[in-house]
Amino acid sequence: MADPNEYIEDVRRYDSGADLAHVKKIVNYCGIALRSRDASLVSCSDETERNRVRDGYCAKKLAMDASAADAAIEAVCQTMKADRNKQRVTFYYLLAKNAMKLGAL
Repeated sequence: MADPNEYIEDVRRYDSGADLAHVKKIVNYCGIALRSRDASLVSCSDETERNRVRDGYCAKKLAMDASAADAAIEAVCQTMKADRNKQRVTFYYLLAKNAMKLGAL
């Protein structure tokens, strides 16, 4: 399993008060996907990838409907637009934080 400490610094670039416990829950959710470099990143320019995030993480973990999820994903894409490689853990953290669902992780 991936180590949450590997991701906390990237998350804290966007939320200086990020809690390691929340990051750990996201890392556990992502599981084996974090072993592959390609799967550990989110591509905002890839519609299939955005749909996967919407239908997977947003719908199943955050209980968001499709339109709310699409808006949330677009907001996080804008927040992280300066990053060429968007870490999946950071992306998911920001989705949960913006939806005020960190406590539900």
